[in-house]
Amino acid sequence: MPILETKNLTKAFDALIAVSDVTLEVEPGKIHAIIGPNGAGKTTFFNLLAGVFPPTSGKIIYNGKDISALKLHQRARIGIGRSYQVTSIFPELSVYENVRIAVQSRTSYNFSLFKVADRLKEIQDQTDAILLEIGLINLKGQIASTIPYGSQRALDVAIALSTNPQLLLLDEPTSGMSPDDTLKMIDLVKRISEKYTIVLIEHHMNVVMSISDTITVFNQGRIIASGSPREIQQNNEVQKAYLGGGRF
Repeated sequence: MPILETKNLTKAFDALIAVSDVTLEVEPGKIHAIIGPNGAGKTTFFNLLAGVFPPTSGKIIYNGKDISALKLHQRARIGIGRSYQVTSIFPELSVYENVRIAVQSRTSYNFSLFKVADRLKEIQDQTDAILLEIGLINLKGQIASTIPYGSQRALDVAIALSTNPQLLLLDEPTSGMSPDDTLKMIDLVKRISEKYTIVLIEHHMNVVMSISDTITVFNQGRIIASGSPREIQQNNEVQKAYLGGGRF
């Protein structure tokens, strides 16, 4: 059974149809990329999955249950995590505190997020485990705004993982990165995909082709193709819509 599926999903903003009649399945344990030219509707679709917008019509099914009416925070509580194109870290707090607050928000202590939590060993252990998994354990004591940009992007992923998701939505994880940092993020996404199902938006085609199991291409709010990287590379409609007739 797909971990996530949409059925005839549509989102209209007044007269503008941003997402139109989209039916899609995401298989568990896979990396599923959403690509398309600017204005194709992929960001709106992503926001529908996350719960930022309610659909105008159609359904979103997660683990067999209709979650179309759930808000963003409600989806986080049932196992859907999200990172953002622009980092959502607390820049004045340490790397450790950024993750600790996110971990604590999932516990019974979530009404005292800024309370000192050193004695809450379970939270501390979970925080350290996530930082180790993401590769930020050596930076845990540093103020988030002072660490390199690539590490800030990784911290954003760590915060998303702190909600203990099954499904992780990554919004342009390599945005603004140097080539070296991009390679590190590719490695990170590959590593965490062993534990999480990942849906991502990404503009860098070399990234998409190197990490994706499935690629879905949007144009003008609709899906025009979906398949393996090789199938997408060879799809004439994708070439015309996405690359103006050029090749990947």
